[in-house]
Amino acid sequence: MRALAVPTDVTRYDDVVALVERTVGALGRLDVVVNNAGIARIASLADATPEDWRAIVDVNLSGVFHGCRAAAPHLLGQRAGKVINVASVLAIVGLPGYTLYAATKGGVIALTRALGVEWARHNVQVNAIAPGWFVTDMNEAAFTDARIRERLLRDVPARRTGRPEEIGPLAVYLASAASDFMTGQTIFLDGGHSVA
Repeated sequence: MRALAVPTDVTRYDDVVALVERTVGALGRLDVVVNNAGIARIASLADATPEDWRAIVDVNLSGVFHGCRAAAPHLLGQRAGKVINVASVLAIVGLPGYTLYAATKGGVIALTRALGVEWARHNVQVNAIAPGWFVTDMNEAAFTDARIRERLLRDVPARRTGRPEEIGPLAVYLASAASDFMTGQTIFLDGGHSVA
């Protein structure tokens, strides 16, 4: 197995193109794209600034566009490939303070659905994973506060956060031939939060 680490600013299209080109140059081709960059700034809409909005849109939504667009010539040209976009359960479940974040993740779901249809005839599948609450560097502080943790898990039927090892197998499935007949779909990995 070979790996290549390329620090990239997903808000800059030229940087993402350079990442894709370097990947293809080093590894020979591009088969799977995972658009996973994301940020959140917790604030009510009334307190959020236009700069907050632009920053979150630039990473969470434009970053996905950049990844898909930069990969397009390779995936469409070889008539094969997989795109996995990372959305969030908060795209469909309201939570105060997450309006900007939710809007961008809703955009990721819409982009995934439309692009899945657009690229299906090219044998390129585009799907999304929408995680619920997983403890990450971005939200770890909230989950160390017992009151906040209880509030966040109150609406999760499983009454727990997800474990990192629970995302990997789903990503592997979406990256494999087993998902060749699935496109434009968003799979919620959220302990039942989206259906409660």
